[in-house]
Amino acid sequence: MADLEQLELDALWDEFHSAVNMTSQELSAWLRTREAGEHTEPLPEHAGSEAGQHVLAILQKRRMDLTGDDLRLMRKVVDTVDTYVDGEREPDAADRSTRHRLMSLGHDPLKPS
Repeated sequence: MADLEQLELDALWDEFHSAVNMTSQELSAWLRTREAGEHTEPLPEHAGSEAGQHVLAILQKRRMDLTGDDLRLMRKVVDTVDTYVDGEREPDAADRSTRHRLMSLGHDPLKPS
């Protein structure tokens, strides 16, 4: 596993699971919904972006099974959510584009904490 010390790994694990507030089932359903067309729907393992599929895979892993790629994506997800979500502001349902982008990474800004 990467050069992270155990404390850093624990902190990243906690930050990631705090930022990703959708369950693996919710994220999987969202990714399939986003990819579904009028007449076709991709196989569940091919639905959504590569990052969304990777987040889904991380949610199904144990901490001890994380790879370096997993850790890099976890940090990116935490940073992205922190950038778009302002703790002092209420989530804005009107900003669908941002909400959908975040949901594709496993964070629904309208979901109660």
